[in-house]
Amino acid sequence: MGVTALAARWAARRPHALLVETPGQWTLRAGVERELAARGWQIAPSPAGADVLAVCGTPGPELSAAVERVWEQLPGPRVRAAIADGGAVGAALDDAVTALTDIYRHRDDARQRRQSGVEEVAGGGRQAMGHDGMDHAHTDHDGMDHAHTDHDGMDHGHMDHGDMDVAPAGIALAQGAGDRDGLEMDVLHARLGPILPHWPAGLVLACTLHGDVIGKPEALRVDAEHFLRSNGGASSVARQCDHIVDVLALAGWPRAAGQARRARDALLAHADSDRAAALLVKLHDIVRRSRVLRWSLRDLGALSVEELRSQDLPLDWAGDTYDRLLNRIHHACSGIGLPPSSADVVDALPGIVAGLDVAAARLVIASLGIDGVSGGQAGHHG
Repeated sequence: MGVTALAARWAARRPHALLVETPGQWTLRAGVERELAARGWQIAPSPAGADVLAVCGTPGPELSAAVERVWEQLPGPRVRAAIADGGAVGAALDDAVTALTDIYRHRDDARQRRQSGVEEVAGGGRQAMGHDGMDHAHTDHDGMDHAHTDHDGMDHGHMDHGDMDVAPAGIALAQGAGDRDGLEMDVLHARLGPILPHWPAGLVLACTLHGDVIGKPEALRVDAEHFLRSNGGASSVARQCDHIVDVLALAGWPRAAGQARRARDALLAHADSDRAAALLVKLHDIVRRSRVLRWSLRDLGALSVEELRSQDLPLDWAGDTYDRLLNRIHHACSGIGLPPSSADVVDALPGIVAGLDVAAARLVIASLGIDGVSGGQAGHHG
């Protein structure tokens, strides 16, 4: 058996899928996640670890361009799955498995990629090389006192920043700029999103990176004119559970994130609301008692009621990331959905995340539960 055939068979045994959520299609993405779990597939944190690129919904032109950039970063064997609606999930994944075992397809794909690379070098260099999958290691909390809770493996060290497009027009080199202390340091121009796990669909945060610290952020929505409001109800309890999953997953607590995911799936399936409520009550208890989680999230993205009122932002954002997480779980336990804001919350993001490191900014944005809002083409600078 050749190496190509062996790699294809291995990939098809337990595929790793990178999900692309088009704006307004969070319920479809959640359904795909549920089907992946049922099949024993894994969700890839970045293009480098993916065999399958699963596009949930129909992307607009800007998101389609981002999908193409990410597609070029998947190693072979690779397969793309277009999932237009919930009824197509099973068939699309079945087709992906079949395609993964097609060694002739992968040989042709590899040959075309090599030829494309030669042409790009001859033409003056690769013009769309992003630095997706950059890994910003943080503290590993394994073995610390978790206040008698069992959230094993709480780890910020493997938080991949998937579609962090550092060089949309070539390979970026660091440039010098003054930092907050007046000293010169290297900076990079980077983009977070729009294809990034546990990240608002269609959101892009363009910024400069001083090391790992975000400077001069600008928030915008891709395909803003094509934006669809969420078909699942932004204020639904299931959607709140989905946001809870995002925070807990980014905080490195997969077991608690899985519990929130099970509650979300039960609510979306209209299966057992009592079971979902019991899961949420238990989740609230273990999150509230966790000293490690409190230490990890306390003081991140703290917002006062006065600040929120002055910008017409949701008062539920008051407090820090830990407060917002507990508040969201409490509302979900009570069966209360949080109302969407009437303001353009995307425009407020630069002022909230400026000065944070990338991992902290992702946690803060996840805690805000951004969904169902229209965004302008450009935000303001922080």
